[in-house]
Amino acid sequence: MAKHDLGIDLGTATFVVYKRGEGIIIQEPSMVAINKRKGQILAIGAAAKEMIGKTPEEISIVKPIQDGVISDPDVIEEVLRYFIKKAKETFALSKPNLVIGIPALTTDVERRAVVDAAERVGAARADLVIEPLAAAIGSGIDIVKPDGNMIIDMGGGTTDIVVISLGGIVVSDSIKLAGQAMDAEIIKYVKRVYRFLIGESTAEQIKIKIGKAYEKEENIEMEVKGQDLKTGLPSSIKLNSEDVFKAIKEILDELISHIRMVLEKTPPELASDILKNGIILTGGTALTRGIDKFIEEKTCVKTRITDEPHLTVAKGTGILLDDIELLSRVSVDY
Repeated sequence: MAKHDLGIDLGTATFVVYKRGEGIIIQEPSMVAINKRKGQILAIGAAAKEMIGKTPEEISIVKPIQDGVISDPDVIEEVLRYFIKKAKETFALSKPNLVIGIPALTTDVERRAVVDAAERVGAARADLVIEPLAAAIGSGIDIVKPDGNMIIDMGGGTTDIVVISLGGIVVSDSIKLAGQAMDAEIIKYVKRVYRFLIGESTAEQIKIKIGKAYEKEENIEMEVKGQDLKTGLPSSIKLNSEDVFKAIKEILDELISHIRMVLEKTPPELASDILKNGIILTGGTALTRGIDKFIEEKTCVKTRITDEPHLTVAKGTGILLDDIELLSRVSVDY
C-alpha cells in the first residue's frame, strides 16, 4: 500500500483522518462554508466553524453529515479531496487507498455516492466500514472471536448501540440522540429557565466544560455570554453542571431505554459475555462527565470509556489499512 493511504471517520460532529504510518493527522469539525451564489466552497473544518453566526447572506455553513445521514454527497467529494491533498506527500504519485467509516444509518445509495466521490478525487480504492465496527476495532477488541461485546458509539448526530461477535453485528439500534441533541436541549433549557439566548457553539462549550451526565458528579460553574431576552441586549449569566444535567436528563433516560432494549434482544450466551466484558463507550459524546457511571448504575453492567473515544473510529480504519483480511470481512457492500 502507498505511503499516504488514509483511514477516515466521516462523523456528524468531527472529521478525523488517520494516515498510514503516522497516525491521526486531521481532526476538524464536520462543517463546510459555501458561497451559495457561486457554488464555491470557501472553508472546511475549523475555519468554517469559526464563521457560524457571522456570515453574510450569500455564505452558508453546512454539515455534510446530519443525524447520521449523508446530506450532500457533492460536498463530501470536496471534503475527501481536501483530506487527500492535505495528507499526500508532494513526491507521492501513486493513488491512496481509503478506508472510510460511515454512519450506520446510511443507505446503499449514499454508500455508493461516497465510493464514487472517493474515486473521482483520486483514490485507488475505497472500502466502507460501519462506524461502530470500526470503533470496536479501534478500541482494541478482537471482533472475530466468538465473544460478545457491546459497543455504544456516541457521536454528534447518532448513538449506535451494537452487540458484536464473530466479526459482525448481532443486535443493534441507532438513535438520533447524541451530542448535538444535547446541545439543542441546553439551548432550550437556558432559554426557558433563564430567558437567555445562546448559540450552538456556546451550548457545546457548556456541555464540554461543565456538563455532567451523572447527578453525583461535582458541580462546576461557568460564565456564559449571550442575549438577555428580557432586555434584548448582550449580557452574561452563570450556569452550573446541575443546569446541564437537568437539560439533558430526558436524552439520557431515552438512551438507557434503548440500551435495555438491545440487551433484552441479545441471545443469552452473548448477554453472559457482555456481563463479563462490560459495555464499552466510544465517540466524542462519551467524554460527557459521568456518562459511564450513569449507564452502569441504570443497567447494572460495568461500563468503561475507551481511551480517546473521539478517535476510535479513525484508529479502527487505520488498523484496517494494515489488515486486509479483516477489512474484507467487515467492509460493507454498496
